[in-house]
Amino acid sequence: MSYGGYPKYVSVSQKMAKAEKKLKQLRKKMPGIRPVILTGSSLAQTWWAKSWNNNLERYADYDNRIGRGRSYLRHGAVLDLQITPGKVTALVMGSVATPYEITITIQPVSANHYQTIKKQCQGHLKSLQDLLVGKFPKALAEIFFTQHQGLFPTPKDIRFHCSCPDSASMCKHIAATLYGIGARFDEDPSLFFTLRGVDTGDLIADAVKGSTDELLNKTRKKTARVIDDADLADLFGIDMDPQPDFTAQPVHTPAKQKNIPKSPQTATARVAAIIVAETSGVTIADLVTKTGYPKSKLYGIVHRLKQEGKIKNVSHGVYGRPD
Repeated sequence: MSYGGYPKYVSVSQKMAKAEKKLKQLRKKMPGIRPVILTGSSLAQTWWAKSWNNNLERYADYDNRIGRGRSYLRHGAVLDLQITPGKVTALVMGSVATPYEITITIQPVSANHYQTIKKQCQGHLKSLQDLLVGKFPKALAEIFFTQHQGLFPTPKDIRFHCSCPDSASMCKHIAATLYGIGARFDEDPSLFFTLRGVDTGDLIADAVKGSTDELLNKTRKKTARVIDDADLADLFGIDMDPQPDFTAQPVHTPAKQKNIPKSPQTATARVAAIIVAETSGVTIADLVTKTGYPKSKLYGIVHRLKQEGKIKNVSHGVYGRPD
């Protein structure tokens, strides 16, 4: 209904209440629904999320239109947002009773372009966890963010569709979804690489190998200063193949705690054991409390465990056993 040619005013609280009500209804039919919920007033908090938003806003094609979606995202209108390789699907609450359906497709990074970036990373990138939380030298940040040449997509790489009747090429529901993608990267930075079709393990493999070789070559004989495999795994965020000692005598140890492997454990094994032992699932915050590891380290470990199929997302931001 409109008044004098203008739509009826709807307060922010009314919009949020409407979105919340619809979300409760959808949860009954869609148990896997994943709304975008901001934890503060900022649309983005981490480097990957902020850079995603900045990338969209620096293109003239989007600059004058993408701002239409900010309030929608803040009001909780993005009821569902799913990211898969090269594709994003979303449900956004609008002025009608049924959420609008949005599909956004993004071309993957080309093979030649990827190889160029991979070579540029050598000597700059040290670990998976540093990559995910954006802890790398300024030179590498510039490589990733370079316009038309970095890892971030250009408007020509992005195609979108919304089921709403708005004739604009980018409606506010699509704009809200684009900002929602950035917010999702705050929750799980590895989703950026999933969306862009980039294998994070492959991206850092050469850099990590070079770094470990450099450390080990600094000593000519084994001393207390040599870093062992477990420490290397923790330092660089990778799993090292264990080297069994066939001369060692068997050691009798007490019965192990249920669902927890015997010590000593690598950081990866410890995190995996904690997650599979909890039937209700574990969050990153829980893992910080249980292990004392920083979030940056845990992001890398959890990402690897998911890739290996040892754990999975049981719900939004919660990790559990793969069943």
